Amino acid sequence: MKATAEELRQHPASLADETVVSERDSGAVRSIFAIHRQSVHFDYVARDRRLADVARCILADEVYIHQSRLNYKPAFRGREFYWHSDFETWHAEDGMPNMRAISMSVMLTDNHPQAGPVMFVPGSHKTFISCVGETPDDNYKASLKRQETGIPDAKSIETLVDEGGIEAPAPKAGSVVIFDCNTLHASNGNITPFERMNAFFVYNAWSNRLKTPFAAHKPRPEHIAHRKVDHPIRIVDSNQAFE
Repeated sequence: MKATAEELRQHPASLADETVVSERDSGAVRSIFAIHRQSVHFDYVARDRRLADVARCILADEVYIHQSRLNYKPAFRGREFYWHSDFETWHAEDGMPNMRAISMSVMLTDNHPQAGPVMFVPGSHKTFISCVGETPDDNYKASLKRQETGIPDAKSIETLVDEGGIEAPAPKAGSVVIFDCNTLHASNGNITPFERMNAFFVYNAWSNRLKTPFAAHKPRPEHIAHRKVDHPIRIVDSNQAFE
């Protein structure tokens, strides 16, 4: 997976239009979207029983991939990502009806506590924070580089942190971090020599497929929020994946 992630980053011109998001200042690749549709390797990973069966168990439903991407936090110049709940955006801009999705982050590199790992607020998934303000047209183009719309107010963040604290797991490569779609999370910038890289898959319940956006004039593009899905995931066993 790491070798495939490196290859995709080195050859962005081979990828579908708009699926590559770069850092605002340095131009370094920040994310590559729809990786399970652009790489047979990541297609198999998304459908691997060790991930997909866990998603089906937690959500008590058949599942499909709502979003997939590679996240890169480059050494020395990886930028921060402000506090947010994914569900707030997925509900407002994608039309996800309910909190019936989970995220799985597969670590492709060792994580270090000094290198801007993702921070989570335990228990925050139980509270939905509606963010004030109208969603600008094509908000995703700016928010994927730096999120400024659809973020909670400082008082709400303070209250949730007072109640749950902050956890910042820094697991080894090969580990998987699973979290609810409404969990408040963020990450600091990375000024260390350690790069952070992960493959990110969002599993949505089949019964929770996208509708008309609840607070945007039009839905986000297909590569960010998948609507053209004909059937639930067809699971593969890990020993079948690369035969």
